[in-house]
Amino acid sequence: MLKLGVNIDHVATVREARYRGRGAGEPCPVAAALVCEAAGAHGITAHLREDRRHIQDRDVVALRKKISTRLNLEMANSEEIIRIALKLKPDIVCLVPERRQEVTTEGGLDVAGQLAALKRTVRRMNDAGIEVSLFIAPDPIQVAAAAMTGSQSIELHTGAYAECFGKARERKAELKRLAAAAAQAHELGLQVNAGHGLTVANVPPLLAVVPHLVELNIGHSIISRSITVGLTKAVKEMLEVMR
Repeated sequence: MLKLGVNIDHVATVREARYRGRGAGEPCPVAAALVCEAAGAHGITAHLREDRRHIQDRDVVALRKKISTRLNLEMANSEEIIRIALKLKPDIVCLVPERRQEVTTEGGLDVAGQLAALKRTVRRMNDAGIEVSLFIAPDPIQVAAAAMTGSQSIELHTGAYAECFGKARERKAELKRLAAAAAQAHELGLQVNAGHGLTVANVPPLLAVVPHLVELNIGHSIISRSITVGLTKAVKEMLEVMR
C-alpha cells in the first residue's frame, strides 16, 4: 500500500511568525502531527534546518517521544545536524540540499558531486540503526550515485513536475523522467519515494505513470488546505486520491 508521510514544517512556520524565540506558541506542530496520524498518515516528516526558520530542536525531540508512526527527519549533510540526528534516532533521515536564501528546499542533492561525504554520513546513520533517503532530481546520474552511497531509499524531487503541471507537453516529459528514474532506482535496489509540490490534483497522474512508489511526502498542500477544511479532512482527502 502506498504510504503518506505528512510534512508539518509549515505548521511551525505559522507559529514562528508570531512566537519566534519564545520557546512556545501556537499552532503546535507536534499536536498537528498527532492529528495527521489519527487521520491515517503513515508517517511524519519534519525538516530541522540549520537556520531553524520553522521546526525547532524541541519539536523534533517531542515528535520522537509522542508520535507512533515513523519519524522522517529531513536534514542537510552538516555536522551539527548529523550529531542531533544520531542522538535523536529518527526512523529515517532524508538528506536534502539547503540554502539560506531559499523559501523552501529547491532542487535535489548533487549526490554524484558529494559522493564521498554522503557515503560517510550514510554509514554513520546506518551504524546507528537509522535508515537514509536521498532527495534527488529524476536524473540517471544522481540515481546511480545514490545507489553507490549505501542509502536505503531515494525521494524523487517532483517539483519540476508540479511546476509544469498545467502544460501538457512539459508534464508528459517530466512524468517520463520520473518514471525512468523510479525504474532505475528499483533495479538498483533502492526504495522509491517522492515529494515536493504534490497536491490532490497532480498526485493521480503521477501514480498512473511512475512505478515502484512506496511513499509520498507531502506538506504544503495539506497544511494550506487545512486552513479551510481542517487538518483531518485535508489528510483524508490526500489519502483518498492516493488510493
